[in-house]
Amino acid sequence: MSKNFLPNPEETPTLRPIPTPLDPEREPVQILVIGSSQGITNIIHSLYSHRFAQISEWSPLMPAPVPGKLMRILIRHIPRQ
Repeated sequence: MSKNFLPNPEETPTLRPIPTPLDPEREPVQILVIGSSQGITNIIHSLYSHRFAQISEWSPLMPAPVPGKLMRILIRHIPRQ
């Protein structure tokens, strides 16, 4: 079983800037899943089974702004309206 590396909980995670899409007609949208490691994994696998996103498209597990919680992020580029 693989284990995810978690930074020191006292450190504030730094999120990488959202890359600007090459197509100006599209905008990035972030989808966050926040909870326990197992809860997040269950949701991501459920979304995968519904063909929403590949598991590898999600960010690594990282501390959430909520104390004691973890999060993973998915970025989608959608058409601007």
